[in-house]
This record gives sequence, structure tokens and C-alpha cells, in this order.
Amino acid sequence: MGPAFRPDRAVGSDDVDAGTRPEETPAVRGRAGLRTGFLLGAGVIALALNLRPAIVAASPILDTIRQDTGMTATAAGLLTTLPLLCFGLIAPLAPGLGRRLGMEPALLWTMAAVCCGSALRLTPSTVALMAGTVVVGAGVAVANVLLPGVIKRDFPDRIGLMTGLYSMSLYAGAALAAGLTVPIGTALGLHWRPELAMWGLPALVALVLWAPQSRRRSRPSAAQAAAAQHPVRGMWSHPIAWLVTGYMGMQSLSYYAAAAYLPSMLTNAGMSAGTAGWMLSFSSLVGVAGAFASPVLARHVRPGLLAGTGTVVTGAGFAGLAAAPTGLPYLWMVLLGLGQGAAISLAMLFVVLRSPDARHTAQLSSMAQFVGYLLAAAGPLVLGAVHQSTGGWTVPLIILIVLLVPQAALGLGASVDRHAAPRRSTDEGRGVVS
Repeated sequence: MGPAFRPDRAVGSDDVDAGTRPEETPAVRGRAGLRTGFLLGAGVIALALNLRPAIVAASPILDTIRQDTGMTATAAGLLTTLPLLCFGLIAPLAPGLGRRLGMEPALLWTMAAVCCGSALRLTPSTVALMAGTVVVGAGVAVANVLLPGVIKRDFPDRIGLMTGLYSMSLYAGAALAAGLTVPIGTALGLHWRPELAMWGLPALVALVLWAPQSRRRSRPSAAQAAAAQHPVRGMWSHPIAWLVTGYMGMQSLSYYAAAAYLPSMLTNAGMSAGTAGWMLSFSSLVGVAGAFASPVLARHVRPGLLAGTGTVVTGAGFAGLAAAPTGLPYLWMVLLGLGQGAAISLAMLFVVLRSPDARHTAQLSSMAQFVGYLLAAAGPLVLGAVHQSTGGWTVPLIILIVLLVPQAALGLGASVDRHAAPRRSTDEGRGVVS
């Protein structure tokens, strides 16, 4: 495991370059380190803000896309399902990509993929629309895996804060896309294709902000090259890794299954489509608070207790939707936002805390997201099938409530203070900077 990050060193500098120049004073080095750390943190937040908008933007205009292209409901559903499949299927490839290119250059390429995929959606072709969605999903999938490793490596003393900011940015990006895609498009008189493509512009800004980090690590160091020869092994047989993976999977299934049908649940209960769409966006906005608070509170409260509390709060939101969906809708959205926001943030926190170094973090993140997002992709399909067979939303909501029980149990197990690091893998990686 490599040396701990020190604020008086430029992030990513190699040991051979770490010597202090004669003219540098401690104060100068301190200011430089603070500035470097701030820029790195801002870059992480900028990347995180772009990991959901280009995907979520399709949801509020899905009916318009279907009417214009003549897609079936199943084909249109691929616009929201394909990215989740990409998240899962591409996740195992991300750690190797990070080792070979270096984390910073690999993350730069992820933003380039989001930009290119968004631009491809402008092409008047259904094939191009699907291809652009896959390119966006692939870029986001790699960033999903690598960013927790950056937090583990470069913010060892601020893991809770940075995980909170990272998760908060994920929710904020999703909320912005859900709430602003249609209003911006209407105000500017945009066709639905530019409405989708415009979310590549924030990714372009993030690419520019991250470029200095990529230049700082333009080539892997000798230690990184050595790490590439000894990838982490044995993660898939480690019980702690499976607890973290299980928690990631269950909370992903719960979130994406509910988000896919929440507007339909409310419109079927008599709410207008516009108000129902706003409720989904409002829930995401509240989720920003839950996502930020839970990893910060984890410094003072047992993470297992937070995981249990989050599932209870989420279950109360589902129960409210089942009993009286339009009775107190804002209360149900607050409960869902807080509970689900806390869950996704804790899932990311467990990935970081249960790994001893950035190499293990990337590998555990890959495993957790591979399983988690494949479950998430199946969730809406299963929930939709149950709804179709029962003719209502009560049974699907009861199923979601029941699934919170294993989620809470897995969260409690994942909170045990132990690393998911097979001894052999740890020994091989000793002395290697990730």
C-alpha cells in the first residue's frame, strides 16, 4: 500500500520527484498543497455532477421520444435500462483501465465519452440514439468505479466529507436533469434531440476542469506499473466484499425500481403528469441532503445504525405511497429522498472504508457496481411485470418494503470494521502506489 497523501505534495507526484526545492518554504508548500487539494476536490465534484444528467434526461421526455420515433414502449425503455446494463457489465473492466492509463487520464476519457455520446444523440437515427446512450453509459460506468478510488487515495483524512460531497453531487445532477430538461427545452424551443444532447455541455466543462489532473499524471509511475502486474485477486471470495456488494445491489434495486414508476404511481392515483414529474425531482433534491449527511454522520454514529435508519425511513415512504399516494405526497417524497439518499451514500462509503488502499477500492467498487447495477436493471422489469399482473401498485410497493429487510441486514454486516482484502493480494500490493 502506498504512502498516505500529504497536503504538502502535489497530488500524484512520484516519490522521485517529491523532494522539496531549495527555494520553497513550508508556508509556500502549504499554500500550494491546499490549492492543489481544493482543485482536486472541485474536479471530483465536477465529475460526479455529470454521472447522471445525460442518462436521467431521457426520462421526462420519454413519451415525446416514443411519439416522434414510433418506438414501442419496450424499445423506449432501453433508453433508461441500457445505461444501467453498461454500469454493471463495464464495471469489471474499469480497474484495469485505471491501472494502465492512470486514474486521472482514464477519468478524463470518461468525460470525453459523455460528450461524444451526447453529441451522437443529435443524429436523426434511432440506432444513433441507442449508440449514444451506450457510449454515455460506458463512460459513466468507468467513472463510477474509479472515483471512489481517488477519494480513498487522495483524501484519507476526509473520506466521510468527500464521499458525502460525491454522493450529493450524483443526486444533484440527477435532480437537475429531471427538473430542468423540459423547462429549458420549452424556453429555448428545442427539439427533444438537442434537449438530450445539451447535457453533454456540463461534461465538457468537467473535462476542462479535470484536464490539469490528467496532465499531472500523464504517465503511470514505476510503482503504478508494478501494481498493474499484480492486480487484486480473491475479492470475489471475500465475505466482507459480498456484504458491501449485497448492500450496493439492494439499495440500487430499490432506488431505480421506485424511480422508474414513481410518476406512474402518482398519475394512476389522480395526480397530474406535471405534478407527478415534479415529485420525482423533489425527491431527488431531498436526496441531496440525505446523501451528504450520512457519511458525515458516520464519523460519530455507527454506519450500521445509519443503514438501518435509512431503510426504516425509506419503508415509511413506500408505505405512505401504498396507503395514500396523493394524501401527503410531499411527506412521502421527503422520506424516500432522505432514506434512499442516505443508502447510496453509505454504499459508496462502505466501498471506500472496507478497502485498505485505492487498488482494492477500485476492485471492490467494480464488484459492487457490477452486481448492483445488474440488479438495478432487473428491478424495473420485475416491478412492472408484477404491476401488470396485479393491476395496481400496492403489491409492487409491498415487495419493495419487504426487500428493505435484507438491505438493512447487509448494511449492518458491511459496517463491520474489517477490510475486504485477501492476504495474498495485500502482500502482493505492499509498497505499491495505486
